[in-house]
Amino acid sequence: MKKTVAAALTAAFVVGVGSTTFAAANPFSDVPAGHWAYQSVSKLAAEGVIEGYGDGTYRGDRNITRYEMAQMIAKAMAKNPSGASKAELDRLAAEFRDELDALGVRVAELEKYADKVVWTGELRYRYWNDREKLPYSSGKIKRTNNQLQLRLFPTATVNDHWKIKARMTATSNMSEDTTGNFKLTYAFAEGKYFDDKLTLNIGRMPFYTNVDDGLVMDDFFSGFQAIYGDKFKVALMAGRWNLENANLNADITLADKTASYQGAEISYDTGKFYVGAGYHHFRSDDFEYLPGYKKNNKKAKNANVWAVGARYTFDNGFKIRGAYASNTKAQEYKRAWTAGLAYKGADRKVAGSWGISVDYRYVGQNASLAPTYDTFTLRTNKKGVEFGVDWAPLHNTYVKLAYFTGKTLETDKRDNTFFGRASWFF
Repeated sequence: MKKTVAAALTAAFVVGVGSTTFAAANPFSDVPAGHWAYQSVSKLAAEGVIEGYGDGTYRGDRNITRYEMAQMIAKAMAKNPSGASKAELDRLAAEFRDELDALGVRVAELEKYADKVVWTGELRYRYWNDREKLPYSSGKIKRTNNQLQLRLFPTATVNDHWKIKARMTATSNMSEDTTGNFKLTYAFAEGKYFDDKLTLNIGRMPFYTNVDDGLVMDDFFSGFQAIYGDKFKVALMAGRWNLENANLNADITLADKTASYQGAEISYDTGKFYVGAGYHHFRSDDFEYLPGYKKNNKKAKNANVWAVGARYTFDNGFKIRGAYASNTKAQEYKRAWTAGLAYKGADRKVAGSWGISVDYRYVGQNASLAPTYDTFTLRTNKKGVEFGVDWAPLHNTYVKLAYFTGKTLETDKRDNTFFGRASWFF
């Protein structure tokens, strides 16, 4: 079926808002009670906001795209329903937010229609097992972590340009059956201008080095960020970053634990091809106490990290990728690089989607300060091969398994790490 025909049929779903009351009967034979959208579709059909085809089917399980579904939602929103119908459309609008934005239903206009605060969340379980061989045949070190996290993400609309975004996190150590405090992980104001080409972020926000795909950093920092562009983008950042969040293989008492930070990234992205470069400067008196730095040296109070990265995605779903980073102020463990191949990838919104990958990683801790790699969480400063597989078994679920085999940079002894994750999104 051609896209134009499919889009026309999708638009035909939408009718004027009626005054009928909700009936318990299933209006569409092909939307079973167990379907994730059953309640919303049934209620909206009963209210007269949407209707199916003449044969009594909704055809929601055919090969209709999320984009086509968003078309239906956008047309239903234009009818300005109220009460229960509005509440159900709010739920669907939140689910298809990105597609609505792509249709030209700008986020600001959507927020005028929907509730001012939208809550999403994730329940995430993660398990790590790392085994490091010690030198001189003195045995092994075994590190494990068995963690459960609840993450809540409120997004509040301030006006046509500004939103407030935040994350609150509660963590449980399942091995010890203990829980931590429910804390604010980040909160920042996000402003959009010039048809969303300019983004301004102020507050404590995610700190992810995009150009190297998280080789240098995947954490949070407090300060300011400005991003401008479409395919060609420039990002400028400044603020403070807590060194306690760094992946350090050392027992160090940090006196000047908060480093000042300035950074910049530049990138070009066509969708299939991406290339970028970045610079990140940190300053703290504590750097001279880190392994690989020369003590009592002014240079040792700084970290100057340069990074480059690129990737290319083929039409068949294969992707090649690589990144390199170097800290020009460190004496040792000052380089980090990765190169690999991936096929497809799981999308939690698409049930049944999956992906596999294999990457070689060389991670020196003074260049890769807080990398995104799950198999480097318990032990960094190592090199080797990581194998990964991810899968979305059901809508809004995600499973990932990864295995690293390699050696440590300090001792050149064997290190193996297994990682597993299961997530439920709501």
